[in-house]
Order: sequence, then structure tokens, then C-alpha cells
Amino acid sequence: MSTVSAKKEDVERKWFLVDANNVVLGRLAAKVASVLKGKHKAIYTPHVDTGDFIIIVNAEKVQLTGNKLEDKQYFHHSGYPGGLKCITAGKLLKTKPGEVIQSAVRGMLPKNPLGRDMILKMKVYAGPDHPHAAQKPEILKIEA
Repeated sequence: MSTVSAKKEDVERKWFLVDANNVVLGRLAAKVASVLKGKHKAIYTPHVDTGDFIIIVNAEKVQLTGNKLEDKQYFHHSGYPGGLKCITAGKLLKTKPGEVIQSAVRGMLPKNPLGRDMILKMKVYAGPDHPHAAQKPEILKIEA
């Protein structure tokens, strides 16, 4: 008996719908990252993208525990000298709610080309509507 390694052509991808309403950001990101990697499948292989597609709705209603709305900061750099920019989680959640979830999930995926391909299978929407009804997504329940 030998171990079977999954191949890119053998992977069947499903679509899952996640409602982020009143769900803690870290719990949401951990579950979504696991599904994007494909760890919920029996054919999981670390060096092959065996994961599924994820649609996240109501991103603006995600919860942060403690004082993270005021204390947690996101940084980016413009590329120019002295160009370090900083924004708090509360402001970013109001202006670009998808970026908060995107950043949390990206941090839980591999830091290589495989991880960059995995994050592209996640679609985040601020409100309850999404344009992926044709894919017939299954509901993925995440405990609050």
C-alpha cells in the first residue's frame, strides 16, 4: 500500500458561502484558510492546491474582540522615503471591510506561490449580496 499524492487535475472544487455577521475575525480566518488549503478533504496534499472556493458576505459586520478596533493597526508603504502608512482596524473596517478579512486569511496561508494562488479563490463582499449564485454555493457554518 502506497500513499497517493493528489494531482492538480484530480481536484474537484466546490463553492462555499460564509456569512461573517457577528463572527469573530480570527475564528473566521482560521476556518476559511483551512478550506482554502483543502485540509477538510481526504485527498489533502501539502504541495498541491486542493482547496475550494469561498464567498464571504457581510464582511462589514465581522467582530473584533477586546480593544482591537482602536489598538490594532495595519501598515503599508508607498515605496517612497518616509512613506509608511498606518490605519487602525476600526477605520479600515468602515472604509474597506474586505481588506480586514483578506489580511487575516492571507496571514494563515503559506507564504509562497501556492499561497498566493489559494487567496485568489476567496471572494469577499461587504454586504449580503454576491454575484456567484450560478455556482450554487453550499452554506459553511462558523460558530460565533
